[in-house]
Amino acid sequence: MVGRNNPLKSLYDWVIAWAKTPHAKVALFFIAVAESSFFPVPPDALLIAMGIARPKRSLFYAAICSVGSVIGGILGYFIGWEFMATIGQKIIAFYGLTDKYQQVQHLYQTYDVLAIGLAGFTPLPYKLFTITAGAFKISFLSFVLTSLVARSTRFFLVGSSLYFLGQGVQTFIDRYFNWLVTCFTLLFVCGYFCLKWLF
Repeated sequence: MVGRNNPLKSLYDWVIAWAKTPHAKVALFFIAVAESSFFPVPPDALLIAMGIARPKRSLFYAAICSVGSVIGGILGYFIGWEFMATIGQKIIAFYGLTDKYQQVQHLYQTYDVLAIGLAGFTPLPYKLFTITAGAFKISFLSFVLTSLVARSTRFFLVGSSLYFLGQGVQTFIDRYFNWLVTCFTLLFVCGYFCLKWLF
């Protein structure tokens, strides 16, 4: 059982409480928009918190994430199309992804918009792909449609799990919180090395 003084558990409880406020849906939308173009924090954490709090609304929350993420992707595309030399390069440099720029170009040349689908569904840095899609003049319609499919698939998988499992998810997290934190940390580290190998 998780101790009451566990700071991570306190943070988790705070997120759950905030997710129940009237402002949570607005925050979810804007985080999804920002994450696809320049912001580092993904909307998944808030989506999960809100879905746990209200499982029967989780598919609606997934839709908010999907729409916001695609709009954010369009913003990233526009940044790459019109402002790559200024804003786009600064965003990519801020995240330490400058050396990945040409490698992403190679992915586009090889796989075209499928590269967007991969980045949209996986933990790959999606903002890097949205900005470079505009910079490399990838078909805008193909970009939007692929982003819509990839991002919706990702968020609706999360939303569907919360919808059908409901409060059981919260009970499970409460009981095994420390164990889950350890597992997610290990997965993050493994994901980092997988991405490093991929690029």
